[in-house]
Amino acid sequence: MSSDNLKVACPVCSKSVLEKDINRHLDNNCSDDTAVPPPPTQGFRGKLAQTSLDSLFTTPSKGSQAPPSLTQSSSKYGHRRKRSEPEDSDSFTIDAATDIAPLKRQRVTRLQSAAPLAERLRPQSLEEFVGQPHLTGPGSLLMSQLDQGATGSIIFWGPPGCGKTTLARLLAKRTDAVFKELSATDSGIADVRAVVEQAKNLLSLTGRRTVLFLDEVHRFNKAQQDIFLPFLEQGHLQLIGATTENPSFRLTSALLSRCRVFVLERLTDDDIRHIVIQAVERVSEPNTSSGGVPRPSQPAREVYVVDDDSSDVASSQPDIEEPLTQPSQSSQASQSSATGPSGTQTSSASASAFPAYPQLTPKVLSLIVSLSTGDARTALSLLELVLSAKHTSDEGTLLTALRRSVSTAYDRTGDARYDMISALHKSVRGSNGTAALYWLARMLTAGEDPLYVARRMIVCASEDIGLADNHALPLAMATYQACQVIGMPECRINLAHLVSYLSEAPKSTRAYQGYNRAEEAAKLDPSIPVPPMVRNAPTKLMKDLGYGREYKYNPDYAHPVTNDYLPIQFRDDEFLRKEGDMRDKVWDEDALRQWEFQVNGGRPWSGRPETGSNQASGNTSGPPQVE
Repeated sequence: MSSDNLKVACPVCSKSVLEKDINRHLDNNCSDDTAVPPPPTQGFRGKLAQTSLDSLFTTPSKGSQAPPSLTQSSSKYGHRRKRSEPEDSDSFTIDAATDIAPLKRQRVTRLQSAAPLAERLRPQSLEEFVGQPHLTGPGSLLMSQLDQGATGSIIFWGPPGCGKTTLARLLAKRTDAVFKELSATDSGIADVRAVVEQAKNLLSLTGRRTVLFLDEVHRFNKAQQDIFLPFLEQGHLQLIGATTENPSFRLTSALLSRCRVFVLERLTDDDIRHIVIQAVERVSEPNTSSGGVPRPSQPAREVYVVDDDSSDVASSQPDIEEPLTQPSQSSQASQSSATGPSGTQTSSASASAFPAYPQLTPKVLSLIVSLSTGDARTALSLLELVLSAKHTSDEGTLLTALRRSVSTAYDRTGDARYDMISALHKSVRGSNGTAALYWLARMLTAGEDPLYVARRMIVCASEDIGLADNHALPLAMATYQACQVIGMPECRINLAHLVSYLSEAPKSTRAYQGYNRAEEAAKLDPSIPVPPMVRNAPTKLMKDLGYGREYKYNPDYAHPVTNDYLPIQFRDDEFLRKEGDMRDKVWDEDALRQWEFQVNGGRPWSGRPETGSNQASGNTSGPPQVE
C-alpha cells in the first residue's frame, strides 16, 4: 500500500484519516473533510449521485428532459426545496455557476428551528451581552483575565435568566478554546471522563485548551464533584460551572478552592427593556437567519428550486433552509424610520417603534419587563407570545393573558425561601408591621407551609420580645396550634394576628444575649466543678462530704440572702443584665436621625437625653444610661 493511502486513527475524534492529512485534520479541530469517506454505495443511490455530478458539466439540449435527480423529487433520495421567488418560465434551467450558488443561505437544522426565541437570540459576542457590568465592563477582574488569554476555572452563581450560560459560551469563544457543554441533570462521571480524555489529547497535540461548561453544577453530589479536582489541579481542563444555589452550601470546599466564584445579579428593568427591544428589532429584520418570528408580508409566489448539493441525495432527513423573501416596501420604510439621521438605531417604547407588530404597545412592553422580574428568558418567552398574537388583539385581553401566563417562582429548598423568612423576622424585630405582613403574604401566596412560618415566629417571640412581653410566647404557641387544626387558607388570619402583635410588642433581648454570654463562659472550661454549697445532698455520705453545707434556703429568710451560685472563676460576671443596662449598646447619631426623619415624621426621639454633648458630635460607643 502506498504511504499516501495509509490511514491512521485520529487520537482526538477516532476518525479514520489519511496519514498525509492528519496534521491539517488536527489543526482544524477535527472539523474538516479530511476523514476518509465510506466506500460508495452501489445501486440506485450511486447512479443517482453520479447523474447529479454529470449534470453539472452537461448542458441539456432544447426539448430534452433533465435528469430525474434535478427535475423531480424522489420520496427517498431527492427533496424539493420551496423558495419564495418570482415565478419564471425558465426557473428550472440549471446554471451551476450563477443560479444556484447565490440562492444558498445558511442552513438551520430542525432542532435549531424548534428552539424557543430566547435560545435563538443568544448574543454572539461579548459586545452584544447585556447586563452584569461588574463582570463584563472594562477593567473588571474577569475581563483582565480574559485579556491574558485564559480565565481559569469559574463558578457562576446567579438567578435564572441572568446570562450564566451565554457568558460562559462567549468567554470560551473569546479565548479560542474548545467548548464542551454538559448538564449535571443528565450527565455523570463517565461523560466528564470522556471530555477530560479528549481535552488532554487535544492539549498535548495542538496546545489548545478545553473549557467544560457544566450547567446546574450543584446537582452533582460530593463524590461526583471530586472527579474534577485532579484535572483542575493539573490544568488539563478549565471548568465553568453555573448554579442557582449558594455554592457555599452545595459545592465542596475542595472544588471551591480551585475555582473563583463570580456572582451574577438579577437583571435590571433597563436591561430587560433593552433586551426585549433588541429582540424585536432582530426578528423584524427581513430574511433573518436567527429563526425569529417571521414578519407578516404579502405571500410570494412559490417555486421549487433544485438544490445541487450531492449530500442531500444520500440524506433521508434534509436540513431546512430559510425562505428567501424580498423585503417589502413597508418593511424597508419601518427600518428607515427606526434609523436616525446619522444612521444609528433609535429604539423607543412607543407604538410607532414596531410598526410590524402593532400589538406590542408601550403598556404591553412595560408589563413584559415587570413580569420578567429580571429574568431575560422569561421576558423573551413573553415577547414570543405577544409577537405570535394577532395584530388586532385587544390590549386589555393581551395584558390579562400575559399576567396569567407567569407563575410565581418559589422554591422551598432554595435561597429565596430563607431570604424571605429572614426578611420577615427582621421586619418584626424592627417593629415594622407593614413590612412583616408583606413578607408573610409573599410566602403564603407562593405556597409556603404555614407551620414553617409559625415555628420561626415562636423563636422570634423569645429571641426578640422576650422578657419585655411575656404574653408573646404563649400567643405564638397558640398560633402554631391553630395552624395545625385549621390549616390554609384560614390560618393566614392567625399568622397575621401573631405577626402584627410581635411587631408592635416591646422588644428585649436580655434573655437571649444573657444565654449567649453564659454559653461562651461554659465552653471555656467544661470541667469546672459545681460549688459544694449548691450541690445536691440526698444521702448522709454526701452531707458528710460537705455537699450543701452552709446553703441558705431563701424562703426561710425575711430578707435577701446569697449563696455561692457560680464557680469562683465567674462570680464577678453578670450574664443576665438588668433591665435598662446599656452596656455594649452603640449610639449612632446618623442612624437615629435617619429614623427620626423617615419613621418618626421628623420629630426627635423621646428617649434622647436632654444634655448629651458626646452624642451630638457623632457616633460613639458609650450611649447614655436609659432607665
